Amino acid sequence: MGKTVGTARARASGASQRRGAKRASQLVRTNSVTRALNIIGDRWTLLILYCAFMGSQRFAEFQRTTGMARSLLADRLKRLVKAGLIRRQLYQRRPARYANHLTEMGADLYDAAMMIVAWEKHWHFDAKTEAHNLRHSVCGKKFTPDLRCSHCKKIVTARDVTLKEGPGAGLERRLGPRAQRRSTVKSQRGANQPPMLDRAIELLGDRWTSHVVAAAFYGHRRFNEFQDALRIASNLLSERLARVVELGILEKVKYQSRPARFEYRLTDCGHDVFPLILELMRWGDRWLDKGKGPPEILVHLPCKRPLGPVMTCDKCGEKVTPDEVERSPESRRKAAGSHLHK
Repeated sequence: MGKTVGTARARASGASQRRGAKRASQLVRTNSVTRALNIIGDRWTLLILYCAFMGSQRFAEFQRTTGMARSLLADRLKRLVKAGLIRRQLYQRRPARYANHLTEMGADLYDAAMMIVAWEKHWHFDAKTEAHNLRHSVCGKKFTPDLRCSHCKKIVTARDVTLKEGPGAGLERRLGPRAQRRSTVKSQRGANQPPMLDRAIELLGDRWTSHVVAAAFYGHRRFNEFQDALRIASNLLSERLARVVELGILEKVKYQSRPARFEYRLTDCGHDVFPLILELMRWGDRWLDKGKGPPEILVHLPCKRPLGPVMTCDKCGEKVTPDEVERSPESRRKAAGSHLHK
């Protein structure tokens, strides 16, 4: 009997250890960028947010621009309402119809959207793309948004920033595989959807892809480093790393010949994604800290002060607010026409 009890205890202990190991494997370092991407890192969500920033509010407007199926659009709008980025407002009773308005939380992603514009304009400029021809109303010039330190006013780069733990540092559960899997659905461009969005969606529209890019800014270069940081299956990580290399964000460099081993380094194009990562961190710190404060604090090395990013105009150097960004007269006329045909 004693042997039986001892065996049972050993089995129970082994099972407990396995459960503990499984729970540990599901934990990742708390990170505001990861939290932000877990909400917006989806191709359809990004399309809806783009439409919202361009002034769309009604279901038909979103559907016309994105080309999304009704059920898919309804699902993503519901998720955004639950996450707090959009609020619904009744504008017709019979039949009941609702407008979808950005909340303060949703509107606060504007600077992140503008960092996508800046990256796109630098590496894939197209004179026909509306977002590449925005004007700063204060100085009256077409501009490209910059991200500067609020203290010393210098443009922020990844090489000028260091990181330390914040009050919200710790571990939290990662999303499950269903929420993380790559969409196999090809995007269908709506009539008014610009080609520019295709590249932004390739970068941010799949959580694992975007998490790999974010992890690269934390200094991870080798396969096992990405795997340890992200808790991702080997086959999924291999696929995502190959995709990020294809996008020109990372380059694969051999660092050992026998056996052949490689690491993944940020390219110049990849380094230019940093302002977007920084804005996602700022947004996550503000809205997703769960009352514990930011998990990480960035320090700007040139001035040795905590980094507070500010979006500015590259022409006049002044801070840019959303109401100071002007669209082209042609796009305003198109928008007015679409509202008349609702």
